[in-house]
Amino acid sequence: MAEIKPFRGFRFNTEKAGTIEELCCPPYDIISEEQRKGYLARNPNNIIRLELPKGDNPYQTAAGVLNEWIENEILKRDEAEAVYIYEEEFDVNNIHSRFKGCIVRVKIEEFSKGVVLPHEETLSKAKEDRFNLMKATNCNFSQIYSLFMDPQHAVTQRLDRLSLTAPAAEFTDQDAVTHRLWVVTDADEIAALCSDFADKKLYIADGHHRYETALNYRNYCRENKIGNGAEDYVMMMLVDMEHPGLVVLPTHRLVRDLKDFDSKKLLAGCEEYFDIIPGQMSDAEQLLKALYDEGKKAFAFYDGGENCSILVLKNMDIISELLPDKSAASQGLDVTVLHTLVLEKIFGIDAENMAKQINLTYTKYFDEAVDSVNNGTAQCAFILNPTRITEIRDVASAGEKMPQKSTYFYPKLITGLVMNRLD
Repeated sequence: MAEIKPFRGFRFNTEKAGTIEELCCPPYDIISEEQRKGYLARNPNNIIRLELPKGDNPYQTAAGVLNEWIENEILKRDEAEAVYIYEEEFDVNNIHSRFKGCIVRVKIEEFSKGVVLPHEETLSKAKEDRFNLMKATNCNFSQIYSLFMDPQHAVTQRLDRLSLTAPAAEFTDQDAVTHRLWVVTDADEIAALCSDFADKKLYIADGHHRYETALNYRNYCRENKIGNGAEDYVMMMLVDMEHPGLVVLPTHRLVRDLKDFDSKKLLAGCEEYFDIIPGQMSDAEQLLKALYDEGKKAFAFYDGGENCSILVLKNMDIISELLPDKSAASQGLDVTVLHTLVLEKIFGIDAENMAKQINLTYTKYFDEAVDSVNNGTAQCAFILNPTRITEIRDVASAGEKMPQKSTYFYPKLITGLVMNRLD
């Protein structure tokens, strides 16, 4: 199954580069241009210069900066091969939580082999950008986030034991998330950890674009007879799927710019498939949580004011009829129900429209969804419950993918604690 290896990571030399909290940043795809400039204003050595380069020739610029930082020892390579233990500690929804995993190299496999499994669709534009960056720099600056099944939780117990000492790096970011990194170089411990994954599959939680890019880059190197085999591996963070600290947040849907938008017509069209429960928008999340705990398929419809409508699916028969080729796991997703019965069937927003975000956009923030409707940016919003981690596993195991933006693992993994250069 999954083949993992240690590696000699590049890490910031804080004696020359600055403090670690000034050098790391969130993933590139959630950073605005204003934020990018802010990170660089705070410290010009921030990893964002490599992960999200700008300019007339951004990819070559990143390659030049990388080589310069290595030459000037802004970045230093660890002397020995290591496995890196990474922990995030945070508060969300008034709950204190933390989770821990290991950062390693993982052998790249085609999805068809069933070793590394995706769960979401990807966009070609993002993959092209990441591919050009990899060609120029030959480096993984951020880790793909993957989950694994481990009923006995042996890996987590091993990682807990190996991280009893003080971390090599620790800081709390602007979102009050604390990040810790330990460096494990003991050869016997590394060998034991690698053997733990010999019977495991990996389920991509976040980083589908980066994984597909790594696969494309590996093939590119083979076709052009370049590289030395390091391109057969990619840097990943691996976490027990049943870790109690894992948090998945919902991603709400915003509908905009639809011709002849009519809320009453929508609700009338929904009556055949849904029980419609009137409620106040201030109570929507609490109402949805109660239905979530009951295992119901439900979401809230909001078109302004103080009130909303809670749509609760009457039964699954209609989804099975409309999507006979999909597995029960895919049919049962809240986003599948919403997309199939409401967005497509009633609003006429098809899959291509959704992919291009013509009439549909997304937000993970409840307040932003409400504000978007009230300020006229969106015509209406659909407030969703989070996708269960077991649903992610089951859809991936069935060889299927969820719609885009079906999951939001919180918090995102930080970029800049360790890098994997493919040489």
